[in-house]
Amino acid sequence: MRLTTKGRYAVTAMLDLALHEGKGPISLADISERQGISLSYLEQLFAKLRRNQLVASVRGPGGGYQLNRPKAEIDVAEVIDAVNENVDATGCNRRGDCQSGEVCLTHHLWCDLSDQIHTFLSGITLADLVERKDVKEVSSRQDSRQTEKMIASDIRVANGL
Repeated sequence: MRLTTKGRYAVTAMLDLALHEGKGPISLADISERQGISLSYLEQLFAKLRRNQLVASVRGPGGGYQLNRPKAEIDVAEVIDAVNENVDATGCNRRGDCQSGEVCLTHHLWCDLSDQIHTFLSGITLADLVERKDVKEVSSRQDSRQTEKMIASDIRVANGL
């Protein structure tokens, strides 16, 4: 199965947006800081997410990104698909050339598994994830750390450091 960091990071970033919905546009710098994903990588991902109309960008001071549809209408599989990622358990990328250019014995089994995984992820929305207790706990911890860093930075600036 090949779900690379591209798909994982896209889902993480979209979940971050969903968790902070209602606080205005969210900057990629804030997502980067909270999630530990490089800003340049997020920029690449969000270009694809915007092209697939999952997010909308807001320019100018206080700008950033926001979900383009309600979080209950965006499923995890759609996010993964938007960044050209696939969840494929086959060894041949579904080409059917797994064994010397021909279909192997287990090709269809792995195709079926890939389909099941995609169906599973299609049944989970960002709203579902936002409601999870474990997700809320992690988000709260991340927000607290970000607030602590901002306060420490403000204190250093106020003290001329």
